[in-house]
Amino acid sequence: MLQQFNPKNKDLQVYIKDQLYHRDEAKVSVFDSVVQGGDAVWEGLRVYPEGVVCLDKHLTRLHESAKTLAFTDIPTKSEIKKAIKQTLEANEMNNDTHIRLTLTRGEKITSGMDPRLNQSGSCLIVLAEWKPLVYDNNSGIKVLSCSQRRNGPQYLDSKIHHNNLLNNIIAKIQANVAGKDAGLMLDDRGFVAELNGSNVFMVKDNKVFTPFAHACLPGITRNTVIELCKKNSIEIEEADLTLSQFINAEGVFATGTMGELTPIVEIDGRTVSKDSEVMKRILDVFKTTIRTLCEPLE
Repeated sequence: MLQQFNPKNKDLQVYIKDQLYHRDEAKVSVFDSVVQGGDAVWEGLRVYPEGVVCLDKHLTRLHESAKTLAFTDIPTKSEIKKAIKQTLEANEMNNDTHIRLTLTRGEKITSGMDPRLNQSGSCLIVLAEWKPLVYDNNSGIKVLSCSQRRNGPQYLDSKIHHNNLLNNIIAKIQANVAGKDAGLMLDDRGFVAELNGSNVFMVKDNKVFTPFAHACLPGITRNTVIELCKKNSIEIEEADLTLSQFINAEGVFATGTMGELTPIVEIDGRTVSKDSEVMKRILDVFKTTIRTLCEPLE
């Protein structure tokens, strides 16, 4: 499911640091840390007419990731909201919009790894695009378990939502070569972690399971599903889960801002049912709840 260029996006206005630029002019310096070492943090945001889904939780994670990486001159939540609002208004967007919100360590005085070379403060980028959900949530997706393992905290803590995504990209390449929609990544112990770009859940014996967030990103959509299950008396548990358990589940689905909730209908060539009543209930509850989770930018 390769995303296509949307002609509506040909004249986008992109926010960089303090200004809006036409997409053709929107650039950062070759000395910016995101260019030199993938040294940046980011969030994906979904926009509805009611506002931005779980905005405060996303901004909190952005701030915590930046703090962990010792960024300086981190913009406040109020400043970030103002930049998002300015960008959306410039593009006349209030629906079917995905925002890639990026905060880089900023520009260096000379190339190098040392953060002390960054003496101009961080750089905020707000890239908003007309973009529907990335997957067809009716037909579902097919995934391949990959040889590329998901980073554990002993290598790089998954709680840091950083821009160095090569670990995930290699898994996506393996899925592409096999003609599948996404790569299913295991952790260093062999337990299921997540897809290359989203979290995963499974249903077995009318109970919902999801991997511990040891090696996977504890996604905001993931957390929303956990909360919705608890509120709706759907039994849910975090656990170490094997590939065999996922293959033999009554239902499997992925969660993330780009696709929201998406059934997984095949794992390594084995068909997985998407007829689980529990899974259908979760998808329905999420669909009817998502707009109540929107937060206005005022």
